[in-house]
Amino acid sequence: MEANAAFARKFAFNFPCLCDTSRKVGLAYGACDDLNAASARRISYLIGPDGRIRKAYAKLKGAAHPEEILKDL
Repeated sequence: MEANAAFARKFAFNFPCLCDTSRKVGLAYGACDDLNAASARRISYLIGPDGRIRKAYAKLKGAAHPEEILKDL
């Protein structure tokens, strides 16, 4: 979606943003309760080099979140 691409450009992300219009990823990761959810919950995951989820952050703490993840690395 163009809105996601514009958001990524605005913040100079060096990775693609996910646009989960079908809600399949949101359902798989527990961010949505059903296909008709108006929006997904904001959840962050720390994923190891082996592709496994090391930690899920269901309650993000805004500006402190990057530091929290760095501590967990």
